[in-house]
Amino acid sequence: MALWGGRFSQAADTRFKQFNDSLRIDYRLAEQDIVGSIAWSKALLSVNVINELEQQQLELALNELKLEVMEDPEQILLSDAEDIHSWVETQLIGKVGDLGKKLHTGRSRNDQVATDLKLWCRQQGHQLLRTLDLLLNQLVNVASEHQATVLPGYTHLQRAQPVTFAHWCLAYVEMIERDYSRLEDAVNRLDTCPLGSGALAGTAYPMDREKLARNLGFQRATRNSLDSVSDRDHVMELMSIASISMVHLSRLAEDMIFYNSGESNFIELADTVTSGSSLMPQKKNPDALELIRGKCGRVYGALAGMMMTVKALPLAYNKDMQEDKEGLFDALDSWSDCIEMAALCFEGIKINGERTLEAAKQGYANSTELADYLVAKGIPFREAHHIVGVAVVGAIEKGCALEELSIAELKAFSDVIEEDVYQILTIESCLAKRCALGGVAPEQVAYAVEQAGKRLEERDSTGVKVRPARLTDLDALEGMVAYWAGLGENLPRNRNELVRDIGSFAVSEHHGEVTGCASLYVYDSGLAEIRSLGVEAGWQSQGQGKAIVQHLVEKAREMAIKKVFVLTRVPEFFMKQDFIPTSRSLLPEKVLKDCDQCPRQHACDEVALEVNLQEQVIIKTCVA
Repeated sequence: MALWGGRFSQAADTRFKQFNDSLRIDYRLAEQDIVGSIAWSKALLSVNVINELEQQQLELALNELKLEVMEDPEQILLSDAEDIHSWVETQLIGKVGDLGKKLHTGRSRNDQVATDLKLWCRQQGHQLLRTLDLLLNQLVNVASEHQATVLPGYTHLQRAQPVTFAHWCLAYVEMIERDYSRLEDAVNRLDTCPLGSGALAGTAYPMDREKLARNLGFQRATRNSLDSVSDRDHVMELMSIASISMVHLSRLAEDMIFYNSGESNFIELADTVTSGSSLMPQKKNPDALELIRGKCGRVYGALAGMMMTVKALPLAYNKDMQEDKEGLFDALDSWSDCIEMAALCFEGIKINGERTLEAAKQGYANSTELADYLVAKGIPFREAHHIVGVAVVGAIEKGCALEELSIAELKAFSDVIEEDVYQILTIESCLAKRCALGGVAPEQVAYAVEQAGKRLEERDSTGVKVRPARLTDLDALEGMVAYWAGLGENLPRNRNELVRDIGSFAVSEHHGEVTGCASLYVYDSGLAEIRSLGVEAGWQSQGQGKAIVQHLVEKAREMAIKKVFVLTRVPEFFMKQDFIPTSRSLLPEKVLKDCDQCPRQHACDEVALEVNLQEQVIIKTCVA
């Protein structure tokens, strides 16, 4: 069903329909479109376009649709719908009839798709940050293990000065950390909600757009309706960051391909990231690295295409913008795959330390040290540079290294050279002299490894920080609670309730940002309930929820509470935290009264589970 057919007396040509439709691309926004639609239904309720019962029916149907999509997203592609918005609306009408036709009141596909895309970009951004951290951890770990492994440094692909394998790894740590910083900034910048901007001039209904933004987990609402529907800066910015990062990954790949070659023989890649030849049985090809190098052009091409699409595009929305998603999805998918593959290439890598040391000693890499030695003896650097150049020619003619020349031969180039010259021509001396910050001296490399490890540890999401909630967390709590209530996973709680119950909440935190929350509601019967458990979009499956539940269970134990229970649609999660199924009939009457607020009350699929804290204490005492 088309969403715009009333104006037309003829059906669209099938060739135009195929050219115009975007479902095969934007079906990936299904969950975001449904989440946005739930939030919009609540906004329509707030301005009396629909009543409370209608909103609950819409929310229930949309949540059912979301579960169906999560189970089988490919089902969407079987439809002939124009785009994901028309598919969701058609499915909704199929579930609730004409009520589904009310949902689009005051909303345009322009602000709808802008919102969907920002929700998707925010989630992908968080996931990419974690993927970058995986690569950074691998690089730092390898650097830590190879601080003493000497490696020839290159300029113009000519041996220049000795470095270490750790120092080489840390150079890429710097590059990838800049990528991380750029992405973090971009995710923060795009965290604004366009919904309620209409087609271009705003919605005609006096709804609270800031509240609507919080309900979707955004920091704030956008400020200008024209810009809101036509802004694709976040698309270009993410693709730009991906392009810069892919340049870094391609340089990393090229270095490793060179190091892995038979001519260098500095490293050997694991079998898991290499392939063989269909003809030559001896071959072990670095295909993973070559593909990383090759995909750089693909990502950069997607950025160039998007920049040209937006160039000189008049305000506000134009159909050209439909071209924003295919390149974005492909670029971020490719970038994510390449980051993961780069990290995998360091697993099982073998460093041939003897060969790297031998290569570092070749190529007269200690020439600069000899020039510095002459400078220390009072010879101007330019003159010293010339003297050493002549000495290198002499060594080449003799077929030996500088340090293999006799003192008499060296004095022929400059009479200030004495026996003490040999101690400064060693690899160890070459490295030790580079002792300024950022240099290759052992103490500087060790310091750099330590500092990189600390930076990663500070933002490590595996060690989740959980603390009691504060009133300053109120905006974040309201947004998260509303978001998960919108999905039908929690009961709604208004701001006044959150203020009243702030003492019962705990939050997980990452760099000062609240990433998850839950509350412990205590009943007068000695029972407590975990409520309003939710994790910020993009932080799921990172241990946030588990850490919050463990924190609240421990808090209940300290309060001498006998049992903690929960009503949930994800019992497997709680069963991993020692909760066991129980009967709903055993729960306090006040719990069941709360169910009156739930849009699923007539089709409840929640499971009751509990953990008996007294029994746990008894078991632990017996074991002790």
